Amino acid sequence: MGANPLLGLVFHWIGGLASASFYIPYRGVRKWAWETYWLVGGFFSWIIAPWLLALVLTKDLMGVLSAASGGTLFWTYFFGVLWGLGGLTFGLTMRYLGISLGMAVALGFCAAFGTLIPPLFKGEFATKVLGTHSGLVILLGVGICLAGIAVSGLAGMTKERQMSEEEKKAVIKEFNFKKGILVATFSGIMSACFSYGLAAGEPIKALTLQQGTAPLWQGLPVLVVVLLGGFTTNFIWCLFLNWRNKTGGQYFGSQLEGHASGPIIETAIEAPGEEMARQLALSSAEPKRAPLALNYLFCAIAGVTWYFQFFFYTMGESQMGQYKFSSWTLHMASIIIFSTLWGIALSEWKGASSRAMTFLVLSLAVLVGSTVIIGYGNYLATLSP
Repeated sequence: MGANPLLGLVFHWIGGLASASFYIPYRGVRKWAWETYWLVGGFFSWIIAPWLLALVLTKDLMGVLSAASGGTLFWTYFFGVLWGLGGLTFGLTMRYLGISLGMAVALGFCAAFGTLIPPLFKGEFATKVLGTHSGLVILLGVGICLAGIAVSGLAGMTKERQMSEEEKKAVIKEFNFKKGILVATFSGIMSACFSYGLAAGEPIKALTLQQGTAPLWQGLPVLVVVLLGGFTTNFIWCLFLNWRNKTGGQYFGSQLEGHASGPIIETAIEAPGEEMARQLALSSAEPKRAPLALNYLFCAIAGVTWYFQFFFYTMGESQMGQYKFSSWTLHMASIIIFSTLWGIALSEWKGASSRAMTFLVLSLAVLVGSTVIIGYGNYLATLSP
């Protein structure tokens, strides 16, 4: 099956919708601290769903991974570990810069580095991107996407100015521009390492295709390795928080111990919605036993939904032809588009000024336009000899 950029664009939009929606089931979790439900959901996101779907949809998964070189497995896993670090430092970006500015800076770095570094590293940027009409169109789309992210941040900052002093202090009480820029840069670049991990896993794709795996599913074995790296980072951190906050008993139904480590702040490559900075704090009511069955169910649904963002990402990437590096920008833009739409649907922008809403609508239009331009650039590439 040849490349089909239009179908790839649809897959990337579906992946963005999954990323923007995964947090909703977490709202049903009760009496668990962040580290508890994040790790339970993570088992489904980073271990169960990737292995299960790869075993079902690809050929001889274990044989393919065994045949991959040690260097390929190491770098694919290693970039997954670095991606995990990016996610864990994303909360610091919000602390030092505030939600809107922090999102814009971190996501801008993540989109730029995740999209442009792989072709630069491979030595293809000058020939495939700058040296072709289709490549220049895609590069234009990437630039427009970055502009859309900046406008999105401007919309958020405009809305932030309308917040009360108490709300502002709750969000940016430790505002520090210099420190925030450094942390945002680190977080954005580390989060972009997911893209590097997928690029490092290209030999795994070749091996699974040789075994007879359909091209549409060729990226699934790579996800197994990259997400194992991300799981390692998050597993260590969540267990540390369980120990520090004395919340380890929550997995087994013990009464509520310790305290919540704060509301969930999404990572830079997951659904970037302002609502997540205010939602999901653990209830402080009298200690009652957590509803274990329901908590595990909601975490499972959230975790699998989170995984689907990259399930559809790899499907979309398989359709983008020689410019598959552009998939990262499509992924980032789609996440912001759908998380913004969720924010509107959940009335988070209710009462915002007309200026803020104008920036918001403009950012959506620019981001949607960027995905169309990138898709068109990939389409032009299919017409070239």
